[in-house]
Amino acid sequence: MVARAYTVAFLGVEARIIEVQCSLSPGLPAFNIVGLPDKAVSEAKERVRAALTSMALALPSKRITVNLSPADLPKEGSHFDLPIALSLLAAMEVIPADEVARQVALGELSLDGKLIPVIGALPAALAAAEASCDLICPKECGAEAAWVGSVNVIAPATLLQVMNHFNGKQVLKSAEPGEVIKEHSERDLADVKGQERAKRAMEIAAAGRHHLFMVGSPGSGKSMMASRMPGILPVLNAQEALETSMIHSLAGLLTEGGISKTRPFRDPHHTASMAAIVGGGRGAKPGEISLAHNGVLFLDELPEFSRQVLETLRQPVENGTVMISRANAHVKYPCKFMLVSAANPCRCGYLADPERACARVPLCGQDYLGRVSGPLMDRFDLRVEVPPVTMQDLTRTDTAMRESSADIALRVATARHIQAERYNDIADVALNTDAEGDVLETVATPDTEGAEMLAKAADKFKLTARGYHRVLRVARTIADLDAQKNVRKPHIAEALSYRLAF
Repeated sequence: MVARAYTVAFLGVEARIIEVQCSLSPGLPAFNIVGLPDKAVSEAKERVRAALTSMALALPSKRITVNLSPADLPKEGSHFDLPIALSLLAAMEVIPADEVARQVALGELSLDGKLIPVIGALPAALAAAEASCDLICPKECGAEAAWVGSVNVIAPATLLQVMNHFNGKQVLKSAEPGEVIKEHSERDLADVKGQERAKRAMEIAAAGRHHLFMVGSPGSGKSMMASRMPGILPVLNAQEALETSMIHSLAGLLTEGGISKTRPFRDPHHTASMAAIVGGGRGAKPGEISLAHNGVLFLDELPEFSRQVLETLRQPVENGTVMISRANAHVKYPCKFMLVSAANPCRCGYLADPERACARVPLCGQDYLGRVSGPLMDRFDLRVEVPPVTMQDLTRTDTAMRESSADIALRVATARHIQAERYNDIADVALNTDAEGDVLETVATPDTEGAEMLAKAADKFKLTARGYHRVLRVARTIADLDAQKNVRKPHIAEALSYRLAF
């Protein structure tokens, strides 16, 4: 007799259904797992053996063979423990085989039969829903998996509860979705004194999801402003929250089954490796650019990142996806993020201050910012110089002149609503930064004076085709913030001022 259970294997955010087949045959007692299992899957037989022993169940004196089909797909992770145990119990006729065959299961077993939470419950639930199956997962994963409303999620605490549920001795209730986490940030742009031009650039970047590069001396407030970017962004809609949570589920970042509607903000250190930023490593896990999907990726001290890491950002920034290629797998992750970067003007940081600048001025500045290649620099829509804060701004006590994040967020939300209505019937275009080709020409063609200004600037400053189109996109966003239907000369002028800042 061959008993079957089902589980999933993860390829990026995709969860593929795996059939777990268990056969009991005459021969010398043995327990073999085949089908390209990794070390964690191969060790499952010992955890399953101990878990069954803790429930006073002994393995039969037969040859036990567990096959993970399709056999040519690598299997990784400890979540195979529960489906292997269920298929074995079904083969031993301890639980009904037909009931087990209608379930997708995942979970790690402890030696005493308890179910230990694993990563990936949310994408596994989606795969179960597509296969018209129920899902069985550890109790701690139930609230997360239950967000997929089209699948019945059973979340037991132990293997014994699963057995009793199948045998009708105990009825386990369906899991309920966790709470929506609404993180309230205490970081407010009203705390930033001065720097009105940089704040304006942040507002434009947030409204159209444009990439922003800030350059200024140490202590001018670049990192302080960047950390307040999430406070002016609108909350995630249902689709965006699900996409982001699936990636965070694979990375083990979801807590207590709650799904956050706050846009992610990732700020890796400049010593981070390529695998940490782009993704990869064991199991081709998502990197920081994917964890920042639908949110903000902040790279402080951009020139200090390794050249190899910076160059790998060029394609994801442009396409919104990253393909991680390995010898045995090609994994694709979404990564539509807003890139916000900051840097000092040179290594010492005081390029524009004759009293504190080093002896290598201006070569030190050219060498330092020269670490960021031209093609990557060309992908920043907005570039803004952040000057030192004056003592007059620092000592000013009136707060009426400083806008709060809530005020700016309201204008950003209004501009994004305008874009959503404009691109409602256009596939793959949600914001101005996504518009290209005929769509961009239709929505962002400036008036006569604006077109003349843009043509002269493009010729004088040798704008690339990418730079030309990015100016149009930024100008379209500025017009949306002004609630203007058409792009006019002032919008082009402001967009060019950010493009040609340095």
